[in-house]
Formats: sequence, C-alpha cells, structure tokens
Amino acid sequence: MSDLSARDIERANFAFGIYDMDGSGTVDAIYLGDILRALNLNPTLAIIEKMGGTKKKNEKKLKADEFLPIFSQVKKEKEVGCYEDFLECLKLYDKAEDGKMLSAELSHTLLSLGERLTDAECEEILKDCLDPEDEDGFVPYAPFLKKLVAGPPDTTPAPAQ
Repeated sequence: MSDLSARDIERANFAFGIYDMDGSGTVDAIYLGDILRALNLNPTLAIIEKMGGTKKKNEKKLKADEFLPIFSQVKKEKEVGCYEDFLECLKLYDKAEDGKMLSAELSHTLLSLGERLTDAECEEILKDCLDPEDEDGFVPYAPFLKKLVAGPPDTTPAPAQ
C-alpha cells in the first residue's frame, strides 16, 4: 500500500465512507465499482469481479483496510483504453478511409465486442452520441467517440437568475 499517497488514502477513505450506509466501517461489495469510479478510475466489470466485487447485495462486505489495496491495484491497471485506442479500432471498419463507418457495424461492435452492452444500453449510447446517418447508412465515428469518452452529459439545471 506504500504506493498510495496520503492524499490518495484520504480520497479513498472519503469515497469509501460515502458507501458505508450504516456507519459500520464496511461497504457492500456490490458498490466496489461505484467507489472506484467515484475515485476517477474506470475499471471493467471483469476487473471489479476479480477484485472481489459482487453482483448481488449482501453477499460480501469490504472493510476500508481491504479496500485500499484494491484501490491501489486498480489504479495501476493499464487495460482501459483511451480515445486514440478506440479510434484505431474503429478505423478497421472505415473501408473508404473517409472517417465514416456503417451505423449498423458500429451498433454490432458495441453489442458483440469487449465488455458487451445490452440492446437498451447500446440504443441509449447511440441516441446520445451518434450523429445522424447519411443516405447510405454511414456515420462519422470520431465525433461519436469524442462524445462517448467525454461521459454522460451534465444534466444539472442552470441556476436561476
């Protein structure tokens, strides 16, 4: 655990404490991914499961001293891709090398590769991030990726004036 700074430990304990619903010093392992994401990490579901996260409530509890090594290890993980990595992958579908791919291929890719999305998740992402198709069914994939990696839109209402 020596690789965590005092600031990292303070942030980890704060995030852990938010999910300690009953003040017992433990957190349900179903929230492991949420806590890690609150700490600006982006673990895959497989990593969360490998680190002890559960899919059902009340299966397992984690203590803060058990969470810190998990945080430290996930912080070091390099499996998560970035915009450039994803862009290179989508270029494989760009037959004309014009920055466009078939909308249907993009949908198929989201549904079948990597950490697969459900139909509803795929539909929501495409609705939120994808520009309209052209008359041949092609879409520009770079703007889609930019919107996707930027995360969910801020839906906080503007302050009243």
